[in-house]
Amino acid sequence: MLALRCALGTHTKHSVCHSASWRNRTGSQHRMSTSSHPVAAVCQVTVTPDKEANYSACQHLVERAKDSGASMVFLPEAFDYIGSSREETLSLSESLTGDTISRYTQLARKLGVWLSLGGFHERGHEWESDRRIYNSHIIVNDQGDIVSVYRKTHLFDVELPGRGVSLKESAFTIPGPCLVPPVQTPIGKVGLGICYDLRFPELSLALQRQGAEILTYPSAFTVATGAAHWEVLLRARAIETQCFVLAAAQVGRHHEKRSSYGHALAVDPWGSVLGDCGGEDTGTMALVEIDLDKLRDTRRNMPVQTHRRDTGFYHSLEEHT
Repeated sequence: MLALRCALGTHTKHSVCHSASWRNRTGSQHRMSTSSHPVAAVCQVTVTPDKEANYSACQHLVERAKDSGASMVFLPEAFDYIGSSREETLSLSESLTGDTISRYTQLARKLGVWLSLGGFHERGHEWESDRRIYNSHIIVNDQGDIVSVYRKTHLFDVELPGRGVSLKESAFTIPGPCLVPPVQTPIGKVGLGICYDLRFPELSLALQRQGAEILTYPSAFTVATGAAHWEVLLRARAIETQCFVLAAAQVGRHHEKRSSYGHALAVDPWGSVLGDCGGEDTGTMALVEIDLDKLRDTRRNMPVQTHRRDTGFYHSLEEHT
């Protein structure tokens, strides 16, 4: 199994290649020499309220990822912006037909690469009357078509006294109405979640039952919750579903009120970490091969899903309460 940590942005300190099947080209840029497996790029950025600067940074990463052999690129939650207030967050939002998504669909078509746009501030269907938004995960294919939209179902309403965390996503965000089926992509069948969804194993198991081979949790985890829970939750979701887990992440300070933990991560179906972008550098990515033979071997050798009882069995305790 190949794993590569590749730093590509202007703030990078190093670029490390962990496999002989990759070779250093110029500086921090890498290309695939020989590989029989598709490659995913799991990105880490630091966005601000400046949408134009954010797009420029993400465009640069997507172009580098494509040049490095990636067939699908994963951007984090709030790749478009992170506002400094409720009012700014709402004012900067757009519809799926607005300029931001149009630019990304054009970029995907131009480069011939699939995109996971991990958390877009999408104006709700009743925007004119209620001024509320969805947190939407959008999959764009290499022809520039939107092939799936998942709207985040679990909203982050958390108060952690003493840890500096006070967020109420539901104050301006509408919970999504449902899960969406896994999407067939060049790297495998991808099941969609967003950030706080990571804490709900019911979601990942539902996606696995529908054929997901890869789970993705684009995130903007807080520093306090990230340090305590980020890696262990991602590895747990991989182990219990025997899926690859890809989690693009925000890192660093977005504005004076908000910082993110970073550590964009890729995990294999055994729970091993394949790539970790660390907690400091922005404009970085982890390039990983998605070896579905490894997934099939893991599931065959430890057939957890065939050992699972029917849903009624796990609800049987409720009859005794």
